[in-house]
Formats: sequence, C-alpha cells, structure tokens
Amino acid sequence: MPPIADLALFALALVAAGVVSGLLAGIFGIGGGAVLVPVFYQVFGYLDVPEAVRMHLSVGTSIAIIVPTSIRSFTSHRKRGAVDVALLKSWIVALPLGAILASVIAAMISSIGLRLVFVSIALLVAVRMLFNRDSWRVGDELPTGIASQFAGVVIGTLSGLMGIGGGVLNNTYMTSFGRPIHQAVATSSGVGVLISIPGILGYMWAGWGLPGLPPFSTGFINWVAVALIIPIALVVTPLGVRLAHSLSKRQLEVGFGVFLIFVAARFLFSIYT
Repeated sequence: MPPIADLALFALALVAAGVVSGLLAGIFGIGGGAVLVPVFYQVFGYLDVPEAVRMHLSVGTSIAIIVPTSIRSFTSHRKRGAVDVALLKSWIVALPLGAILASVIAAMISSIGLRLVFVSIALLVAVRMLFNRDSWRVGDELPTGIASQFAGVVIGTLSGLMGIGGGVLNNTYMTSFGRPIHQAVATSSGVGVLISIPGILGYMWAGWGLPGLPPFSTGFINWVAVALIIPIALVVTPLGVRLAHSLSKRQLEVGFGVFLIFVAARFLFSIYT
C-alpha cells in the first residue's frame, strides 16, 4: 500500500484531471476521457492494480465520468443553438449499440491491445486536425440512411474502446463533410451522452468479479475516482463552453491536434517501457 503522502498526491492529480476534463468537455465537446484515461492508468499503477486490468479500469472509469460532463456540456451548447439535434436523433440506436459492442470487445482484448487502439485513433485524428485542408473534405453533406447508421456504430465502438465520449471521432466525422467545427463540438457533447450511459453498464459487466480490482469498484468502474472528479468537472465545463465559442476554427483544430499527440505519446511510452 502506498504511503499516505503518495495517496494524497494521487488524489490531487485526480482533482487536477477533473479540472482539465471539464474544460475539455466544454471546449472540444468531449467527455475529457482523453485526459482521464492516461491519468487513471498512472494512478492505478501506483496503487498496484494489476497490469491485466489497469487499462480496462481506466477506460471504464472514464466512461462513467463522461455521463455528467457530457450532459452539462450538451445543455450549455444547446442553449447557444449550436447542436445538430437531427443527427443525434438519427443515432439514438447506433451510438449506444456501438458502446455496448465496445464493452464486449474490451472483455476479450489485452491491456496492450486496448492502449494501441487508443494511440492509433488519437494519432489519426491529430493528423487530420493539424494538417486539415478543404481538399481533404469527404463530401458536402453528411451521409444518410445505412451509411449514417454505420458511422454511428463505428463512432460508438471506437470511442467506447478509448474511454472517450465520441467527441474525438465525431468532430472529425462532421468536419470531413463540411460542418463547422463549432457545430461539431457542440453536437459531440450529445454524442457523449448516448455513448457513455450504455458504456457504464457494459464496462460493469465486462469486469464483473475479476481479481485485482481496487476497493469500491463495480466491474471496470472505480467509484472513488468517479466521486472525486465529477463535481469539479461539472463546475468547470461551462467555462470551457464559453472559451470554445471565443476561439477561431483553426485555433480549435490546432489545439485539439496537439493535445491528442501528447496523449498518444504518453501511451506509447507506457507500452514500450
């Protein structure tokens, strides 16, 4: 068991992560999971959580925190009229289905495999954001019908595997079809709600009864971390929303891209050291 001083330091790290998580939820329409997952991975490591379940626990706990931060971000963005409500309604089944599929995959995949999924998607999206050009646009209108439903399932599945609320992928998806980054960010907050609620149930099931999980965990969700971070993130999220609407499209894209590269590098370091 780590010394009390170390536990206090880890608690402070979680509190700081809650602040950053809330800001990111508002600025980028994401639930903050891209920050929380690597922080949780580090903290659970110091608490001697076994490698076999550490990444899964980090992802599941992040998913649980995304619920309130996404709801808070969604209500703030919707008041500004920036959310594409029609798109969210069309994905009412596809996104939760993808989140459930992610939990099934998580129950079978290794810790390194889960980290590589995180890194691969983060780097792809970072390149898209940093070097974005109009010529990279896939089309001028978002797909409809089966194509749209397929996109929703893919976004839900990959986001569930990363422990994020879907903002990372939905921002890329919507801007690739000519939607403004601010609308994509606002809509992504609603995507997070549709992914995280079924995601909680899925990760609870996926880790149910496994050995090595820390106290106060239900499956792959640790409620101590959830209780520490949620209140802070809820207070900070509206500040992120205001900041998002004060930044230019290019500033949002570059900031998002740099942030994702930093996170991907941190996980690659954890895999090969």
